[in-house]
Amino acid sequence: MISYFIIRKILFLFKAEIAHYLALNLLKLSSPLCYLKRRLRAFPQKPVKILGLEFPNPVGLAAGFDKNGDYIDPLLGLGFGFIEVGTVTPKPQPGNQQPRLFRIPAAQAIINRMGFNNSGVDHLVMRLQQRRLPGIIGANIGKNTLTPLEKAADDYCYCLRKVYPYVDYVTINISSPNSPGLRELQSGVYLDNLLTALDKTQEELRVQTSRKIPLLVKIDPDLPDSGFQELIETLLKHFVDGIIATNTTINHRLVAHLPNGDEQGGVSGEPLFCRSTQVVEKLSELLKGRLPIIAVGGINSADEANQKFAAGASLVQIYTGLIYQGPGLIQKIIQKLLPRS
Repeated sequence: MISYFIIRKILFLFKAEIAHYLALNLLKLSSPLCYLKRRLRAFPQKPVKILGLEFPNPVGLAAGFDKNGDYIDPLLGLGFGFIEVGTVTPKPQPGNQQPRLFRIPAAQAIINRMGFNNSGVDHLVMRLQQRRLPGIIGANIGKNTLTPLEKAADDYCYCLRKVYPYVDYVTINISSPNSPGLRELQSGVYLDNLLTALDKTQEELRVQTSRKIPLLVKIDPDLPDSGFQELIETLLKHFVDGIIATNTTINHRLVAHLPNGDEQGGVSGEPLFCRSTQVVEKLSELLKGRLPIIAVGGINSADEANQKFAAGASLVQIYTGLIYQGPGLIQKIIQKLLPRS
């Protein structure tokens, strides 16, 4: 079998966005369903019960890797305990102008300014209906760029209704730095109004389907520590089921001196690790177990995953680490999980 690092060397000859889709399509072509099922039967299991769900292991794929749900089965076949697809919006949109994805290998980092490019929620629903492998799937939902903040709740509720029958949880993305004004939805009247509308929609869907799907909120790492208490109070008030910490950062301090480091967009990967872990610690301290935390940001090794768990996370997600370290990172994390109290 060809080493992933040889494959990575070839992929890195292409522009980042082209390489991303080349890798996904190669994975799809080389992953017949019978092979995926056989591989998963032999994959190590470390079950985790949380959010009313049983995850086969605590390592997930973060949103943004498979925006449209086009690669669900081959990605599940890598051994992930769960996969989050999206961010998806009500209507298809092209996102920001290319180039919009940049590698920074010296920092094991990526900068993206994708801008919620996706094929729309109806396309995602079609893909969810076509999936053939079992596994826990979350849908990450957002608003269309042209939808004003005052109408944002309409977009989120629309997407929630669409994906509700087909997923195990839904993440409310109000923290991407690449959609103008989106982060304003994390506080004040905007957040209260958004969660009020989602509360109502979630309850309607629970009655209709006799099934409650957990709602999580994904937050940004650039929120000042002084803002976490207000955020948590609002999330608890509206019975949000969990928090994902964190999205990418607009702080380029650790990469600004490197090639591509001055590109506009959110930084992910190793430079995000310390700050995202600090956010998990702060949230855990304030929450005192009232809400579970899914940690994401800069996980490139089993040791870094264990640091997230030690900070208070119940589950972790990877994205940039998968690009730099390859699929073997999933099994390494699972095998080296430290006992948790």
